[in-house]
Amino acid sequence: MNTNNISSSKPYLVRSIYEWCIDNDLTPFMFVKVNPEIDIPAEYVTNGEIVFNISSNAIRDLVINNELICFTARFNGIPRKLLIPINSVKAIFAKEVNQGIEFSGNKEKERFNENAQRKSDIASDSLDCRTKNLSKTKLKIIK
Repeated sequence: MNTNNISSSKPYLVRSIYEWCIDNDLTPFMFVKVNPEIDIPAEYVTNGEIVFNISSNAIRDLVINNELICFTARFNGIPRKLLIPINSVKAIFAKEVNQGIEFSGNKEKERFNENAQRKSDIASDSLDCRTKNLSKTKLKIIK
């Protein structure tokens, strides 16, 4: 299987945590790394990041697709349509219980992939050992 053609799981995870929050009457918050593509008043940005309440009470017209998260938010009472690249989302969580998911950067992704490969290799080796042990099993007749 060619893993280069597999789409990112991130938008699916963002949508699922959002739905989980809504289904459980929790307030979904989204932590975003701000970049020049995102038009947000500077006074709301701290250390290049911002946290949005993305509940239906706080924003309007939410759309989460595989590339962008779009919604209208108010800043000082003035509505602004925001287009947030999915890659800018650092986390999505429920405010009340502080549960959700945090996304790490590419270095973390590479480290995860290396660890996953090691675990896969270990599991494969373990399976080989069990198979070898099974083939050496001998039966004895006990009277």
